[in-house]
Amino acid sequence: MQSIPVDTSRLGVLRCAVGLEPKIADFETKEAKKDRDGNTIYSAAVTVRQEGRRVSVIEIAVTGEPKGVVEGAEVRVTGLDAFAWAMGDRHGISFRAAAITPVPTAGAPAASSGKAGGA
Repeated sequence: MQSIPVDTSRLGVLRCAVGLEPKIADFETKEAKKDRDGNTIYSAAVTVRQEGRRVSVIEIAVTGEPKGVVEGAEVRVTGLDAFAWAMGDRHGISFRAAAITPVPTAGAPAASSGKAGGA
């Protein structure tokens, strides 16, 4: 299957629509899908909003559980690739990323030295 790199800078605002969940390899046993190295593969539904266009939702797979990614939060997707697939009369495009990370909000406090002010 050929991967097609996606320029995420052209996708507009990306938000986590549905939080991360492990992809399921076996629905009977509920076993999580793993990569070649044995790491769990997670999936997140991400909304894509380009200016002047409707919102689209894409499901992105990523290896390892991304930290700090919550529903509704703006996210940054690194190393996004698209894969065209077909099985019988079904076909589509799947997405995989190297990383999904939260975008820091403007009101987020800066990292501190750990000391309380005063004393």
